[in-house]
Amino acid sequence: MPVPADIPEVVIDRLPIYYRWLSRMDDEGRSTVSSQELGDALGVTPAQIRKDLAYFGRFGKQGSGYSVVRLVEELRLILGLNRRWRMVLVGVGRLGRAIASYQGFGPDGFDLVGVYDAGAEEIGGEVGGLIVQDVRELETSLRGEPAEIGIVAVPAEFAQEVIDSLVRAGVRSILNYAPITVQVPRGVRIRRIDPLLSLQSMTYHLSHDAASRDTAEPAAVRASA
Repeated sequence: MPVPADIPEVVIDRLPIYYRWLSRMDDEGRSTVSSQELGDALGVTPAQIRKDLAYFGRFGKQGSGYSVVRLVEELRLILGLNRRWRMVLVGVGRLGRAIASYQGFGPDGFDLVGVYDAGAEEIGGEVGGLIVQDVRELETSLRGEPAEIGIVAVPAEFAQEVIDSLVRAGVRSILNYAPITVQVPRGVRIRRIDPLLSLQSMTYHLSHDAASRDTAEPAAVRASA
């Protein structure tokens, strides 16, 4: 399916959310859905949903909404979920083990095919049904059996080195859990996941909401006096 090259990243980030919700509707036997209903469920305006989907074609009819089955299939194609994707994980500490044990990847087309670590106590053990390999063998292994996606769950001081190895081995999409900004060459996509940053954003809102309530309360008391 031809796709425009200049689609905003924020639009691409919303597509999996649409896909997940519509897949749930499909499982429930729903045949159609309006942009209003979809927007109400996801906290997005109906106009934004229509605009997002319009980047990829015309999928609905005025007054009759969208076919759930068709839209699910179109989003599968747009997101590349009509094929299997091979992933490798580097780092089998507590976070890495949790990722390797997650059962939700396979049903959506993501196959974890290799796990790597640098610790002598980890190498040769089993995690998520896979034998942990020496990270020093990463590039050699991936040249023989390539993977499209790398997941990095190592301490910050090792992240850049690991990501460089993944790039040299041909991996072009990387999910980075290490709390550090890393450099990748053009053509490699990297997504950083840092729960602490999200928590700090949340505490910003919590503290400012509390300050707003404290400011508003004396005014309310004066008005009732």
